[in-house]
Amino acid sequence: QVQLVESGGGLVQAGGSLRLSCAASGRTFSNAAMGWFRQAPGKEREFVARISRFGVATRYADSVKGRFTISRENARNTVYLQMNSLKPEDTAIYYCAADVRAGGVGVSSDEYDYWGQGTQVTVSS
Repeated sequence: QVQLVESGGGLVQAGGSLRLSCAASGRTFSNAAMGWFRQAPGKEREFVARISRFGVATRYADSVKGRFTISRENARNTVYLQMNSLKPEDTAIYYCAADVRAGGVGVSSDEYDYWGQGTQVTVSS
């Protein structure tokens, strides 16, 4: 079992920055690839970023590439999402997720086994 708790969301003006954190419990964290997804009102959940088990490989959605950075600290059982140059279209609930099999591409929510409760990010124009 892995339990995930996100934090760091809030209200920010366009062009601003936020850093989201996701604290994981359970011994399998370092064996899991981790991802961030988001869901805006009236839209489907979409992939944002993914990081491999030891942080060597990352993947980003085109819409956030160059603005967002995913990282992890296995010693702290925590994964981060640094979000810079935020835009109003980044407004959504952001979820972190754990992929304990860690063998796929990782852009589909179906590949993830555990989810956090989400944290709201609102970007004003």
